[in-house]
Amino acid sequence: MKYKLLKAQREFLEIPHNYNLDVAVYQGGYGSGKTFAGSLLGILLCLKFPGIQGLVGAQTYTLVRDTTLQSYFEHLDNMNLGQDYEWSNSLQKLTFKNGSQILFRHFDEPNKLKSLNLGFVEIEEMSDIPYDTFKMLLARMRQKPRKEWKNFTYRIFAHTNPEPQKGWVYKTFMLNPPPNYRLITAPTTQNIYLPEGFCDELKKLYDEEYYNIYVLAKNGNYNSGLVIKDFTDENVKDITYQPDMDLHISCDFNVDPMCWVLAHKTDDKVFYFDEIVLENTTTAKACEEFCRRYPAHRGKVIVNGDASGDNRSCTSEYTNYVIIKKKLAKYGYDADIRIKAFNPPIKNRIAAFNAKIKNADGDICLYVDKKCEKLLYNIYNLKYKEGTSRIDIPTYTQIKQSKELKFLSHPIDAASYLVDFYWPITL
Repeated sequence: MKYKLLKAQREFLEIPHNYNLDVAVYQGGYGSGKTFAGSLLGILLCLKFPGIQGLVGAQTYTLVRDTTLQSYFEHLDNMNLGQDYEWSNSLQKLTFKNGSQILFRHFDEPNKLKSLNLGFVEIEEMSDIPYDTFKMLLARMRQKPRKEWKNFTYRIFAHTNPEPQKGWVYKTFMLNPPPNYRLITAPTTQNIYLPEGFCDELKKLYDEEYYNIYVLAKNGNYNSGLVIKDFTDENVKDITYQPDMDLHISCDFNVDPMCWVLAHKTDDKVFYFDEIVLENTTTAKACEEFCRRYPAHRGKVIVNGDASGDNRSCTSEYTNYVIIKKKLAKYGYDADIRIKAFNPPIKNRIAAFNAKIKNADGDICLYVDKKCEKLLYNIYNLKYKEGTSRIDIPTYTQIKQSKELKFLSHPIDAASYLVDFYWPITL
């Protein structure tokens, strides 16, 4: 059996670097050959490296069984390898005569996979799995290579449709990917083996946005449903910390995580150049982290943030702002506390923040440095509950499944307190 692969499929299969690990994502539209390429690669690795241990999975086992596994069987039939493997339905495992094995699993309970030592992993619909699961799978790439394996590279390969929102796949593979991480984009229209008129029929069936994402493999309209609107690459820039300028610390006092953003500002612009995001911490420890990073700031230190931080708690005789002022004074800073008497409605803060991103005249007055990872994560992912004007805050159960979700809402709260203090909007 000979296959004539599409350009994107060849790019997906072939490794263009010499790193010990290759991580590749085939991002394509419907019918672009994603699953075909992934299952082919899994079989080729099993044949090339006898005894290799592979894992194939998706968030649900139904997807693995009905899509990926069927593609494996089709390849095995096409290659006339029926005598060279055994399938165990009870173990959900392919075993080749040369000792190679592939487990087929769901990722809904990733802790059950922690004992595996693997040579490769294939992920179906990668954008459906949590980032924590992906990180766990990275740690499974530790099967000891055999001496006869020439030019062996650990491989994680995945396929997915483009994300309607900027999720972790976008952040990991498009914003600032490591040199051994690859994203291959494959529109459905480039698959020359599809029936004639296939894409034309889809164009009649789908609305424009859906067609652009799921046929042309374009990234989605990331503003759809998002709390923060019109934020683009123009708002992201390298911002140089200025030791002689006023330095603004804007605080959200949640304990886990505590989120502070650091900024410079002019009369009409704000520049977020750093963030302090700490888990299971205290206000005093956050102050210490600030002083560690900026031990010799010569300009003023101005503290903005959550007005409720000026209330005493049952665990301290001091308010958060008194703690900040006292702690910074020990390091030689005379911090100027500037907060409102009470917090405005969150919709006011969000409106003020969005207005600075780009106003009606097209002027950009808000910039964020790439160092502010959690703030950018919020900007790209914080959404409203569908059909409402309420922000969709992750539940405790959701956070247990994906730790990164705990960082939603608090960084944007910290950043918007500052904007609302200096450029408020009354709704």
